Amino acid sequence: MSKKPLMRTWNWIDNRIGFSDYIMPLMEHLVPDSARWWYIFGSATLCAFIVQVFTGICLAMAYVPGGEKTYESLVYITNTAPLGNVLRGMHYYGASAMVMLAVIHMIQVYMHATYKYPREMNWMSGVVLLFVVLGMAFTGQLLRWDANGVWSVTVAAEMAGRTPIIGPTIAHFIMGGETVGGSTITRFFAMHVFIMPAIIFAGIGLHMLLIMRHGISEMPDPNDPVDPETYKEKYEERIQKTGVPFWPVAMWRDVIFSTAIVFVILGCSIFLGPPTLDPPPNPSSINANPLPDWYFLWYFAVLSLLPPKLETWVILGVPILGFIGLFFLPMISNKGHRAPSKRPWAGGTVIFGSVAFIVLTIYGYKKPWSPDFGVKELPASVVGTDQGPLMQGAKLMHIKGCLYCHDISGYGGHRGPELTEIGKLLTRDDLIIRINNGGHNMPAFASSISSDELHLIVDFLLTRGVDQDQPILNGDSP
Repeated sequence: MSKKPLMRTWNWIDNRIGFSDYIMPLMEHLVPDSARWWYIFGSATLCAFIVQVFTGICLAMAYVPGGEKTYESLVYITNTAPLGNVLRGMHYYGASAMVMLAVIHMIQVYMHATYKYPREMNWMSGVVLLFVVLGMAFTGQLLRWDANGVWSVTVAAEMAGRTPIIGPTIAHFIMGGETVGGSTITRFFAMHVFIMPAIIFAGIGLHMLLIMRHGISEMPDPNDPVDPETYKEKYEERIQKTGVPFWPVAMWRDVIFSTAIVFVILGCSIFLGPPTLDPPPNPSSINANPLPDWYFLWYFAVLSLLPPKLETWVILGVPILGFIGLFFLPMISNKGHRAPSKRPWAGGTVIFGSVAFIVLTIYGYKKPWSPDFGVKELPASVVGTDQGPLMQGAKLMHIKGCLYCHDISGYGGHRGPELTEIGKLLTRDDLIIRINNGGHNMPAFASSISSDELHLIVDFLLTRGVDQDQPILNGDSP
């Protein structure tokens, strides 16, 4: 086939849409030759967003946002629709990739102080995009329409409801009423599919416009601090001497890394599968253990460690102060050194934040703020026997729900104090009083446990941490 008809067709289209006038300069603009592998995370984040848009459109064609058909549509997508489970998986893992890449990109920009003059608005628009991406991730959790998503939104609405004066209005707006229902999921669907993606598209457009205006920053030079009076002139001089075209000289790294990200997302979807399709939410069931996605776990962990008096201040203050601090960072420091070697406090901040995030996330996976309704009975290796009164007491610890909150030798929840060594710490009378009367977050069991059951449990607990060859306190034996 002759190329001339194709060229004539393309020239006709190009003449009318102006591709060569608008897009090609963007592709061919000069970038610093030093802008190499450190600079791939922004384009990779954009690629992850494109994956989210594509898979989201495909899922939206079969998803029913509201009413009794919501869960049925999820079952259909997962089990029946062609490639439905793969698309659900890609959307799920793509969300994690997008959040992770956006944070890494912001850390890289922060470490290289690229937010300094003249790129202050690049940073500010990026901060807004990061928080909208987190909002996308949060609203998407409810669209899975399981107990975890419903209770997570309920908790979030309760947190927002603590805002002075306007709190109840905000909570009502989030839930679309007094409780989570069809109106809530419709509202979250609108925010997740229309409002937030529109903001992201606008933010990306502004971001790209600012990149074209100010160029991509070069790698920081310890001997060349930013001086707003001379920076632009020096930058233009350097870029004309050592700059290279973005396409194809520099962009191949972005293409390789972004392609790898897509394959990782696809691989996770195929080999790990989409998120488990849990049973639909049941408002009458309290045996739910809401757990946010991994990128929000650190925040739940922080809240679980706080005394009750500080909860409201942290719940409302941390997101607001975090946004304000990040957004206005360039206004505080928009000149001076960019090199990490000249800004050791920047590296220290990143290291401290990363370690804190990892530690709090691990702590969050233990779910210390909630009972663990999935714990198993204590094995004979922990009890010390597989029969007799001791084993009966150990089984009652599970039947009565004690192990939902208390850990014994690595078995059980973390909501209450650990009982592995309790036999060394409390006497028989102490244990009976605690179990009967409860206290703090522990319910009273006096009306729900018989005297025989109480003594079996106490006899078992008195053996914890005590050499079983020794007599139990008060002369009783198991």
